[in-house]
Amino acid sequence: MLKGIDKGNSRRWMKALGLATAAAVLLSACGAGTGSKSTATGADATGSFDWKKYSGTSINVMMDEHPWTNGMKENLDAFTKATGITVNVASYGEDIYFDKMNQSIRTSKSPDVFMTGLDFTVATQKEAGLLESLTPYIDNPALTSPDYNLADFPNGVLAPAQFSGASGATELFGIPISTECYILFYNKDLVDKYLGGKVPTTMPELIADAQLITKAGKGEVFGSLVRGVRASGIVDTPTGMVFNEWPSTAGTIALPYNVWFDGAWNKPRLTDPAIAKGLSDYAALIAAGPPNRFSLDWPDANTLFTQGKAAFYVDASVFGPSFEDTAKSTIAGKVGYAPLPTGAVGGGTGLWSWGLGIASASKHKEAAWLFTQWFTNSDSTATIGAFTGGPPRQSAADLPAFNSKLDAGYVTAVKAAMSTARPTAVIKSDAEPILLVVVDAVIAMANGKNPTQVMKDAQSKLQSLVK
Repeated sequence: MLKGIDKGNSRRWMKALGLATAAAVLLSACGAGTGSKSTATGADATGSFDWKKYSGTSINVMMDEHPWTNGMKENLDAFTKATGITVNVASYGEDIYFDKMNQSIRTSKSPDVFMTGLDFTVATQKEAGLLESLTPYIDNPALTSPDYNLADFPNGVLAPAQFSGASGATELFGIPISTECYILFYNKDLVDKYLGGKVPTTMPELIADAQLITKAGKGEVFGSLVRGVRASGIVDTPTGMVFNEWPSTAGTIALPYNVWFDGAWNKPRLTDPAIAKGLSDYAALIAAGPPNRFSLDWPDANTLFTQGKAAFYVDASVFGPSFEDTAKSTIAGKVGYAPLPTGAVGGGTGLWSWGLGIASASKHKEAAWLFTQWFTNSDSTATIGAFTGGPPRQSAADLPAFNSKLDAGYVTAVKAAMSTARPTAVIKSDAEPILLVVVDAVIAMANGKNPTQVMKDAQSKLQSLVK
């Protein structure tokens, strides 16, 4: 979802989720260095696979300051020991990361490997010729360990990074590293105090309870937190809310168009009742929030929630592990986790992923692939998944390195949510204006505008954009 890139894209911070076991259910349904001989395709390496094949090479990686990056850094020495490859890491806060990354990969000083959003960000980079196809590396037994097992990633997680390659066949241009879905976090103490301990199970109940608590809280506590800032980067959570209201009898949701178009870019469908309902649900949660609700992105929302200022918070599952960190959260041990309260029969939630890409300008592509391969194998995915809450590999979610480190309630809620999740990505290089139409509609409804008229206006705007 990172686009152009605005500050709101900071939401990408922890795009993660966990429990790719359930994800499978979901997705099946829906600088300098020496020693590396670089090639254009990754297909020239010969011989047997050897982690030491590019020993002595130095590669540069560019990362968002994200839990995945923290986990990678803690395991970097093991990678260097096993491969002999030196890794220089540059990481940046998300408020500036996308600008710096998109600039850097267009220069002669491009990083070799970088984090990218598996949405229209990767689509834009691929279209501009900035990404190396990973398929020739994966298919070359001299470059890829026989136990790598790409099939361990559910198809729906890989789909946003798959495009036509030079030959016209579908190829992979990024590897998922951290996947999130959208769930309900709640403060158990506030639910006990204001609701007698009853957690809402339907979306109308959640909205009514949030409104009740905001009124009763008298400016001290609030019923709801969601991102309300005008930025394309917030759109994934509202998309998940739309999926929650999308009945099993409704039309198809498929990439690249996602829910906003009916199978073609010239067929927007923002007046669909399920879309209007999901976005108005999200708008109602914004309206039940604190006075600064229209300037909230995830950092401020997380801060308020960890300070015990809100009863309910709908956002990315990736935030869950941080809420249990006693050094950072005043509500550790007091947080409840649940899938989104029920909307339509057959409804679900959304998912989004961070990925690793290799820059076309990289001078050490094979060594860059070994880095990518190492940190996306099953063991690394499980180990780093404990930092993010969201290992995209199916097998990783069952390994003790992952599931023994997280709150049991969190694990259960995420697994249930992932069993119904769909990708939120819109795979179009110029998607940001489209997504801003959606965000503007949400904000208008949160300001009290009539949902029917708002969605008619949004439909007209979208029709004009895609002519």
